[in-house]
Amino acid sequence: MMRVLVTGANGFLGKNLQVHLRENKIEAVFFTREMPVEKLQDCLSGVDLVFHLAGVNRPLDLSEFATGNKELTEYLCNAVRASGRQIPIIYTSSIQAEFNNPYGVSKQAAEQALVTLESETGSPVYIYRLPNVFGKWSRPNYNSVVATFSYNIAHDLPIQINDPLSVIQLVYVDDLIADFLKIMDGKAVQGYQEMNSVYSITVGALAQQLLKFKESRSSLLIESVGTGLTRALYSTFISYFTPGQFSYPLVKHEDARGVFVEILKTLDTGQFSYFTAHPGVTRGGHYHHSKNEKFLVTQGKARFGFRHIFTDKSYEIFTEGEMPQVVETVPGWSHDITNVGDNEMIVMLWANEIFDSQYPDTVTFKV
Repeated sequence: MMRVLVTGANGFLGKNLQVHLRENKIEAVFFTREMPVEKLQDCLSGVDLVFHLAGVNRPLDLSEFATGNKELTEYLCNAVRASGRQIPIIYTSSIQAEFNNPYGVSKQAAEQALVTLESETGSPVYIYRLPNVFGKWSRPNYNSVVATFSYNIAHDLPIQINDPLSVIQLVYVDDLIADFLKIMDGKAVQGYQEMNSVYSITVGALAQQLLKFKESRSSLLIESVGTGLTRALYSTFISYFTPGQFSYPLVKHEDARGVFVEILKTLDTGQFSYFTAHPGVTRGGHYHHSKNEKFLVTQGKARFGFRHIFTDKSYEIFTEGEMPQVVETVPGWSHDITNVGDNEMIVMLWANEIFDSQYPDTVTFKV
């Protein structure tokens, strides 16, 4: 079993890494800021690799930059030397290392200590000069503007934007850890590392995107959250919900036939809803020119009736909740659905477009 040391284990990156190490059954030793630096030597015992994530980026005193970044890294390097072994080290530096400010200078000095260690001992070193890293468990008002905006918007707190056109570079924590795991699998060349997934967005666009996530609970209109930056931002945003925010109400439309509830609307792939019908009740009785719907009976028994609006040809399908089957509508065919069972019928429904009351594409026509 592989054994690794993680410095800064209780920080934002450290917590996320811990979970992935556990999932991959990798034994880990943790070094945290509460521990004396002298413990590093003991922590190195028997480890195959070091994740050096510890550092200081928002100190109360500027001198802490040197202590928490440069000096801690130098102590780690000396501990590796004393071990007499070649131990690979993955280091999370910052793009600020390119600038002549106290933080950048301290990160650059830490990098240099590692490069020197590599040249002297052969210990492989992997250095990431990271921009703004975001994701679940990132601390608001500390780690990332994404964390701050997400937390505040999720909790109805104000956000401050100084320059909405300012562009920020972002790395998603899961993408970074996936990169870490590639190094552990021997799929990376030592030296400075280039992240493939670095996103760019303006501060103003970031705020607008997060606000849309917030509004989606009332509008039901969800953004395209399946891929890329939008996926990562959405995952991060909802991670700041308290348990009391894990659910939200929907509007229920009810009449003598049963109920109808819209669940979710998408930007370009339609909407989801469900409805019920009491025994003997028929719903529908209309056709569409372009709209497509997919029905799934999840409880009860149903008869779907179809009639071609031009040829008058008819057709029927019987289905029930015990045997999952999608029944879909076809343009030019009028359709209805009747509860032919003895109990309430529940039906899930997907339509390929969001209902527009101005252009409903729904024409009454008896089946």
